[in-house]
Amino acid sequence: MTFSADEMMAVEAARRIDDEAVCFVGIGLPSVAANLARRTHAPRSVLVYESGTIGSKPRELPLSIGDGELAETADAVVTVPEMFAYWLQGGRIDVGFLGAAQIDRHGNLNSTVIGDYDRPSVRLPGGGGAPEIALGVRDVFVMLRQSRRAFVDRIDFTTSLGDRVRVVVTDLGVLEPRDGELTLTQLHPGISVDTAREATGWELRVADDVRETEPPTKAELDALRSLRTKGET
Repeated sequence: MTFSADEMMAVEAARRIDDEAVCFVGIGLPSVAANLARRTHAPRSVLVYESGTIGSKPRELPLSIGDGELAETADAVVTVPEMFAYWLQGGRIDVGFLGAAQIDRHGNLNSTVIGDYDRPSVRLPGGGGAPEIALGVRDVFVMLRQSRRAFVDRIDFTTSLGDRVRVVVTDLGVLEPRDGELTLTQLHPGISVDTAREATGWELRVADDVRETEPPTKAELDALRSLRTKGET
């Protein structure tokens, strides 16, 4: 079966979510991956959104963390301060999904500015809850399309520390920390090591046992393609 790079990213990220895992989910590809996992191999996973919804089971992919369906289908709804102080900082969340504009070889993330902080060439949306998520969850999963613009030797601003980054799933493959540095451990079907290196702004370390990602199964693709974003026709 044919599949897109984004579908491969979502499937590979979903596979890494264990059943009963508590996941702090963002909008976009992280939400796709988490909801795919819940509909396939991890039906007891608990999806937590930053707006304070715990155990959301959206019938359609939400447009934002404020989507009413997240609250309507949640096991509980708490205030944002309680979410961060009790659930996140209390160590009750297993996996946190993060994205960014830039990432370095140590997994540090920048979603604040491109260029000098006082006079940036681009001012980004900012950290939001990302700094707290990066420190409060057990494992951080990063989903980010791989390019030299995003995978840089030195990030322009440190929004979130990479200490708990356990995996970076890209449109080319998978990077995991080894000896403190992100290392290419998987390549998606049809992608070469040279392609991954060319899309990385530092000298990419490649694992001796680098392997090819298993393509999505028909069941995974069917479940993924059944996930409609609200408002789609």
